[in-house]
Amino acid sequence: MARRRVGYHTEVDEPVQTPVAHEADPAPRSGIRAVFTRYRRAWLIAAGALVFVLLGSGAVFAGTQTGAAEPAAAFVAPSPAAMPLPTPTIDPVRPVPAEATAASRLRTCSVAALAADARLADFQAQVVNANTGEVLFDRGGTTSSRTASVMKVLTSAAALNVLGSDYRATTRVVKGAEPGQVVLVGGGDLTLSRLPTGQEPFYTGAAHLDDLATQTRVAWAADPTNPPITSLVLDASYFSGPDWDEGWARTELGLGAMPEITALMVDGDRDDPTRSTSARSEDPIARAGQAFADALGGGLSISQATAPAGTVQLGAVQSAPVSTLIQQSLIVSDNTIAEMLARLVAIENGAGNSFSALQQGIVGGLAAYGIDTTGMIIKDGSGLSPHNAVSPAYLTALFLKVNAREGNLGVLFDGLPIAGGPRGSLSYSDRFAGANSAADGAVFAKTGWIDTGYTLAGVIRAADGTPLTFAIYAIGNVSSNAKIAIDTLTTGLFHCGDNLSNN
Repeated sequence: MARRRVGYHTEVDEPVQTPVAHEADPAPRSGIRAVFTRYRRAWLIAAGALVFVLLGSGAVFAGTQTGAAEPAAAFVAPSPAAMPLPTPTIDPVRPVPAEATAASRLRTCSVAALAADARLADFQAQVVNANTGEVLFDRGGTTSSRTASVMKVLTSAAALNVLGSDYRATTRVVKGAEPGQVVLVGGGDLTLSRLPTGQEPFYTGAAHLDDLATQTRVAWAADPTNPPITSLVLDASYFSGPDWDEGWARTELGLGAMPEITALMVDGDRDDPTRSTSARSEDPIARAGQAFADALGGGLSISQATAPAGTVQLGAVQSAPVSTLIQQSLIVSDNTIAEMLARLVAIENGAGNSFSALQQGIVGGLAAYGIDTTGMIIKDGSGLSPHNAVSPAYLTALFLKVNAREGNLGVLFDGLPIAGGPRGSLSYSDRFAGANSAADGAVFAKTGWIDTGYTLAGVIRAADGTPLTFAIYAIGNVSSNAKIAIDTLTTGLFHCGDNLSNN
């Protein structure tokens, strides 16, 4: 029976039923111990409920935050067998160059200030070490542009490959289709001279018309059935027209820089056969015909036609060899010989006999040198046309072979003007003057000039002994002082040599 105290009195409660012990309890509990046990259980139950509430709230809160519609599933620890093994981390293989890169030389000699000269206008250039083939300096070197007379270098190289250094152009006389008729057949020798044998024309070593006339008279007289010679036919069909390139200024004819291009002419059609620059005529074929008629004795009727096939040859004379013609063309930049060689190259390699054949003829003639001709445009053989296009890089590559005298190219090198030399276009008073004379004797190069461009390309024997091949273009709005800027830059290249920087 339980008692409780009220005030100072003790009240007696009804008897309390002792709870039945669980299997976990070894014996029933009673009294104070039983009370304590009940309170302890109640506390544990309350604590457990609190933990459940807190866990449940956290799960609900987490679900609210992640947008989950369902309560989080109860955590079930995976069995050891189901746990994935960690993936091993492998460092990526670092790329390794196939060959070790050689250290490049730091070059410190700059010509940037010289190259920035406004007189050079739209400037392009390339410089190559001829010993190693390394490009030392480049400004637009792969862009094809007008070459001016530097084109004569390409024409000469093509001629040496296609024609060979010993080739000679032949002018012939044959019997005509009518009695008393002879035919003068032009073979593309534009250097044939009307001056008497023994008197040298501008083209030293040229054939003479009077020699051809003498051969003709002797051969004609050898056949007693021949009547006197009364008519002369002129055959210039070896070249086809037009005779003047559309890109050439017609004023060049009167200024004496260029003749009309025909297969039959004398002295480059000059008024004065002894001068480099002399006015040309409107009809070079007629001039040559009259000169030959006079050499035969005069009084002949003159006409133009094609010689009959299979007829008898009465005489023939030949030009100087290609090796001589190239040097005559390069040293003073003679346009006439350059056009002569270009046309003969095109004919010899089957491209044709007109201006339109020169693209195939010259480019095909250069193919043997193994240099990429992509982007090359050939309109003439002399460079007078502003529509020609050749890159400085092509020229530096070609001059590597010229400098090495590959094949017949030594002939070309020997024809290049030399700065401060005894003759040629680099010996003039306005070239390599003043401080630029430091490069005298060391620059072997072809000059070029048209109204919209000045050029210079060739070989430099630099001050440090390094051979350099180079090409410089000053294109666009230029004047004659561009030559000074080009010479000054070239002298800078001479001083720098292999220490030339591209900066």
